[in-house]
Parts: sequence; C-alpha cells; structure tokens
Amino acid sequence: MASKPNLIKRIWLVFILGTISATGPLSIDLYLPALPEMTKNLQTQASLVQLSLSACLLGLAVGQLISGPLSDKYGRKKPLMLGFLIFGMVSLLIAASHSVYFLIALRFIQGLAGASGQVLSRAIASDLFSGPLLTKFYAMLSAVNGIFPVISPIIGGYIIKYVEWQGVFILLAIIGFLVTIAIWMGVGETLPLANRITGSPVNSIIEMLKLLKDSKFVKLVLVSGFIYGGLFSYISASSFVFQNYFHMNVANFGFLYAMNGIGIAIGSAVPGLLANRISEISQIRFVLGSTLITAIGLIMSWFFVNNLPIVIFLIFLTVFQFGMLFTLTTAVIMNLSLKNSGGISALLGLAQNAIGGIMSPIVGVMGSQTYLPMALSITICIGISFLLFMTVNHHRSQSER
Repeated sequence: MASKPNLIKRIWLVFILGTISATGPLSIDLYLPALPEMTKNLQTQASLVQLSLSACLLGLAVGQLISGPLSDKYGRKKPLMLGFLIFGMVSLLIAASHSVYFLIALRFIQGLAGASGQVLSRAIASDLFSGPLLTKFYAMLSAVNGIFPVISPIIGGYIIKYVEWQGVFILLAIIGFLVTIAIWMGVGETLPLANRITGSPVNSIIEMLKLLKDSKFVKLVLVSGFIYGGLFSYISASSFVFQNYFHMNVANFGFLYAMNGIGIAIGSAVPGLLANRISEISQIRFVLGSTLITAIGLIMSWFFVNNLPIVIFLIFLTVFQFGMLFTLTTAVIMNLSLKNSGGISALLGLAQNAIGGIMSPIVGVMGSQTYLPMALSITICIGISFLLFMTVNHHRSQSER
C-alpha cells in the first residue's frame, strides 16, 4: 500500500477527490436549469434535449467499466488526467454544438470521460487507506461530494440568468482543464507497480469480471445498488410529491431539496466519527434496520396522518441515513481486496447507476399523484438491501485485505 499522506496532503486529497467524484452532479444538475433554453435555441423537442441527460448517465455508467480496469493496469493518475482532459475538450465542443443529435452523442462521450472521476476517487482512497481509516476518509470525501448536488442547480440557474446555455458547458470545460492540472501537479500515483495487473488491457477486464464469481462481493454491491435505488426513488418523485401533491411553490421546494442534500452530506460524515468505536458491519446492520423502519413509517403516514411536516421529517431522516449507508457500504466493499480496486469500484458504480436508473421510471409508472409510490419504492429497495446484507458472511471482512 502507498504511504499515507500527512494531514495537509490529506485535506488537499479530500478536496480534489471530492471534486472529481462529483462529475455526476456537475455534468447533470448544473445544466438542468438550461434545458428549456436549449430546447428553444436548438429548435427541437424537449424530449430530445432530455435524451442528452440519459446519454450522459449511460456514459457515466459504461465509462466506469473502462477506466476502472485500465487503472488497475496503468495506475490511477494517467487515466484520471486523460479522462478530465477529454471531459474538458468535449464540454467545449458541446458549447459549440448547433445540432441536438450531435449534443446527445457528445454528452455520452462526456459521461464516458467524466466517469473516471467517480470510479478512481474510490480506488485512490482504497490504495492509501484500509479499515477504519478508509471509512473516515470516505466519510470526508462523501461530505465534500454531497455539497455539489446542492449547489450545482443554483450555479446553473445563476449562469442562465446572465448568459446563454453554452456558458454552463464552458464552465464545465474550465473545471475539466483545472482538475487535469490539479491532478498533474497535486496528486501522486497511488498504485504501486507491484499491485498492478500485468499483461494486456484485456486482462484487467477479465480480472474485474472474475469478481462476479464472489457471492459475497456481488451481494454487497447489490446492497449498495438498492440503497441508491431508494435514493433515486426519492429524487425522481420529490418534485411531484411536494409541488403537485402538497402544492409547495418552486422556491420552497428548492430550499427543501437543498436541505435534504445537506442531510445526505452530514449523514455521510457520521460513520467516520464512529469508525474507531463501532465496526462498519455493525453500523450498516443498525442503519439499514432503522432506515427500513423509517420508510415503513412513511408508508403508514400516508394512511393515517398525511401531514406535510411529518412527511418532510421522515424523508429528511431517510436521506440522512442514506448518506451514512453510502459511506459505510463503499468502505466495506473497497476494503475487500488490495488488488483490483479499480475493477471493484467500477462494478460498484455500475450497480449504483443501473439500479438507481431503473427505479426512477418505476416510481413514475406507479404514479405521481401521491407520495405512497415513492414510499413503497424506498421501502422495497431498503428491504431488499437489508435481507441481502443479513445473508452475507462478514467474519473475513477485515482480514481479506
């Protein structure tokens, strides 16, 4: 394992890795306020512009399966720098685009490149830390990362207020280039040659796929994936629930959404404070149980109370616990093996994006006139996670590294 950085370097590492792991909200939430203007400017249908969102999400999912295994062979730094350099260049091309179909294609490539930040930030942390130290680092990383979904739509809306939609992608290009320079100058290579996968790049992919033979790994990845499914159930339904069902205005909903985002960030930081006293396994077991109880309470509130303040409280408590579970499950999964951290991180990210993406439209199909479908979806996802987690043998969790 690479030598552990001192306090100052660790703070810098948390900041830079927190930023590069936020390529999802930076690529998606930042340009959401620009969608209506883009539709008008490109003289196209709203559904086609929205397809650019799906293309980026698909790129973010597929890109992890590329950058993760490659980093296990070539190290973390080069794939990360290349990914953000391409991210910046493609962002400039998007700003110059006059065709919605060209936009969709470029957004897919932008997602492919940006995926390197999500997958390799986890892998770099796993190279440097293990056990409770890894949990503490992921807690800090998740707290920094959690800020971006809150501020991205605000920044995007502010940009659109003063400049055209191309300004959003120019900002993304600047971020891509600055992050590339920051990685080049301020992040050392963390994967020693002795821990890299030898042979052709195909070997890295084969080694990643071998992980799917480990039932413990697969179960834990699915646990994390269904937790993300619960989160996306909330995200996809929240605007309909609060604005349509509870008749909340846009400003108040935006404030509430931001507060819940902060709740996730705070929750993400809590496991780091408990890491030396309570094992990650015990924390996950308890928080999964308490989250399931909270989600069932949300269902019961629809039948017996149906009160806005109670719903707001229960949802905040739910997403707060989601934040804790994100940190804990990531730490446990990334602690499983010293080698293949890039491949482990890639499959973890794929499961999270895939299950989250599947649950979003399912909630819509179940209905958007009440919050019951959202509550049911969250409960089902957490219930599956809880049942899967209880079937995992955790006795070897720390010794496997």
